[in-house]
Amino acid sequence: MTFRIRSIRARLIFWYTLLVLGTLLMFGGASYYYTNKSLSENLDNSLRNEVRWVRDYIEPQASKVKAGKRYTEAIIRRKAKEPLPGIEQTAEDSLEAEADEVWSHIFRHTLRSRKKTYIQIADNSGIIAYRSYNLGTDSLVVRDSIPMYTASVATGELSGEPIRVAAVREKNFIYFVGYPLAELRDLMDSLYLIFLLLLPVALGVSIFGGLALANKALRPVDEITTRARKITAENLDQTIPPLDVDDEIGRLTATFNEMIRRLHSSFAQVKEFSADASHELRTPLTIIRGEIELALRSARTPEEYREILESTLEEIMRLTSIIDNLLTLAKADKGTYQAHFSEVDLRSLVEELLEDSEVLAQRKGIHIRLLKNSPVTIVGDRIRLRQLFLNIVDNAIKYTPEGGAVSLSMDSENGSAVFEVEDTGIGIPEQETEKIFNRFYRVDKARSRDLGGAGLGLSIARWIAEMHRGTITVRSQPQKGSTFTIRLPIN
Repeated sequence: MTFRIRSIRARLIFWYTLLVLGTLLMFGGASYYYTNKSLSENLDNSLRNEVRWVRDYIEPQASKVKAGKRYTEAIIRRKAKEPLPGIEQTAEDSLEAEADEVWSHIFRHTLRSRKKTYIQIADNSGIIAYRSYNLGTDSLVVRDSIPMYTASVATGELSGEPIRVAAVREKNFIYFVGYPLAELRDLMDSLYLIFLLLLPVALGVSIFGGLALANKALRPVDEITTRARKITAENLDQTIPPLDVDDEIGRLTATFNEMIRRLHSSFAQVKEFSADASHELRTPLTIIRGEIELALRSARTPEEYREILESTLEEIMRLTSIIDNLLTLAKADKGTYQAHFSEVDLRSLVEELLEDSEVLAQRKGIHIRLLKNSPVTIVGDRIRLRQLFLNIVDNAIKYTPEGGAVSLSMDSENGSAVFEVEDTGIGIPEQETEKIFNRFYRVDKARSRDLGGAGLGLSIARWIAEMHRGTITVRSQPQKGSTFTIRLPIN
């Protein structure tokens, strides 16, 4: 296993780790924010409920609390030998007992609370009437204004420390219930610390997990790479073992195997083409060489030299035809052939072709018939179209026995020009009909060579048809004849 910075494996690990890290950061940030918000809201609601409870408990007994405060002042004066006029001792004792009961109840409530809650009650002049035991001598400070009859929550101070305070103003008293923010802050700091501790752990797990997942996901790719490196031009018959899973790797393997099969077929065609081309070129050269060597061995009569030169010229013309056809196909493969398109009257072109066909067929006594020649005009290369039609007609004449017939027909059908050539020749086996358009392919190689064919005419015909966005098809029955159909779009 190789690990490079720019490898797919490294990029998968990087993006996987980045995704996990980003997800954790977003989750941690959102969790921290919503936890803090939820705790703050719950605290505020709890403080509002608490201050309402204190208010609802004290307010109906406000007169007792006031009496209790006056009783406290009376006791102080009495201890200072300053009698408080107008108040009976028994009444003071009764008021003191009632006030003590009110404060005792709030005190016990404070003790039972699991929260560190501060309670402070002051009159409208600001004098503190009651403070919970845990306040000591300190006082809650709230700088915001306190609305009447509405429990509002604000941030205050207690001995310089921030505190969350719920307050409500009534006719008799101002009620305060507070809770220190330090505990909430400590809780959020603990949550933040947990995230900080978990982040490196999650990062490490994501890196090693990403590495494991990348290795598992890319293992088939490594196997494909190893097998593909072993496949060369010499063993293109080998393929990569296909996977049973229909996923991206399985489709990649199938694509590789399909490409290898196409390459194998292409290499085989190239080898076959090279062998056939060499053979086709060697045959006329061998004949030319033999004729010249025969002429040089002994003196000949002028008539004999003339026969040798005629035979040599015939082979040279054949050699030139093969080379011209190969150059034409080479230009077609490279896409460098420059076509000259213009309006072509196919009717007149077929009439010219009929005259040439009769000349070609005259030596074998083959009858050429023109069954139909409708007026059809298309845009195309006239020279190449004539070559296309002539190649098909010449092929029909070559493979039609003496005394046979070749029929020509030109018509229009469904927006296409349709040219058909039907012969009474030897026909083509069904399994060979798709192969006859391959270069140098011949059904009967020996007989084709005797007839002067090189196996390039139909290949050139198909190229010309495709250049004009057309098609060429064949229907054939052995020993009965063949019908070639060329369809060319009119527009």
